[in-house]
Amino acid sequence: MKNYFRILPILFLSLFIISCDNSSDDDDLCCAGSSIVDLASQTESLSTLVSALQITGLDETLSSPGAFTVLAPTNDAFDAFLTSINVASLDDIPVDVLSNVLLNHVIIGEAQSGSLTNGYASTLAVSGASGTNMSLYINTDDGVTFNGVSSVTTADVVASNGVVHIVDGVIGLPSVVTFALADPNFGSLVQALTAYDYPQSFVGLLSIPAGSAPAPFTVFAPVNSAFDNLLDELAVNSIYEIDEQTLGAVLSYHVMVSANQMSNTFSDGMVLTTSLAQANPSIANLTLNFGDTGEGILTDNNQRTSNIIAVDVQADNGIIHAIDTVVLP
Repeated sequence: MKNYFRILPILFLSLFIISCDNSSDDDDLCCAGSSIVDLASQTESLSTLVSALQITGLDETLSSPGAFTVLAPTNDAFDAFLTSINVASLDDIPVDVLSNVLLNHVIIGEAQSGSLTNGYASTLAVSGASGTNMSLYINTDDGVTFNGVSSVTTADVVASNGVVHIVDGVIGLPSVVTFALADPNFGSLVQALTAYDYPQSFVGLLSIPAGSAPAPFTVFAPVNSAFDNLLDELAVNSIYEIDEQTLGAVLSYHVMVSANQMSNTFSDGMVLTTSLAQANPSIANLTLNFGDTGEGILTDNNQRTSNIIAVDVQADNGIIHAIDTVVLP
């Protein structure tokens, strides 16, 4: 499980070169020796991407030696993206925002599609919560998808300074909800977050953008097996057998507000103030300790423990650390 979640720099060590003849079904993409920007400029379906790169000045970056892996949205993908954010053209998007969205499609290193596996990588986009690079969730169960919103339609188009995978959707800046929805390992968590019409919608709360209170958020996210074990512990058959007030309190006990607590700030004996404990001083905060293995151990109000099995899934409005046991207030 721990290996599944780990950020995967090894993905981008692959430098296998394939010929233009088998890289794409689109004759426009056969451009041996071309840079990524040159290749996109010669491909009609990527003209909006080229315009976006020119507006932001990233055309110079992606013409440099690299190597880069670029997830290139088609014109149709950009049209859908503009509609979704209610703007008419790229010019209506602040340049700094457009630049960060484009950087969310760029990974340092060259990753052929055959080297991709389920897990997280880092893009060049910068999180508003941390000022560090954001995560990208890759799923290869059925083709290749990114953050659950964009699929590869043409893979392994090799340029002189990297590789391009053409995708059918623009990959917006992710919230912590984005990763919960995209990663099937958090399926039970999503079920719990949406089980009731809570007085405070968890999905709505955790979608609040960076820079708006109470963002950012730190979420200790139980994996599916953690919820399976909780149901056994409570002697119930489903999450829906846990009443709304109790389940809402449990979920709040996994969230820190106004904090993007990265793992490099963890220390032995650290007290982590959760949203629930902040609102109810009688409930003990989570305590973090380090054992002989793993990324840390959380102790809850009932002296139960949960191992942190993966760290630093960085969204724009917060960060996720995966845990193997549901903590209880």
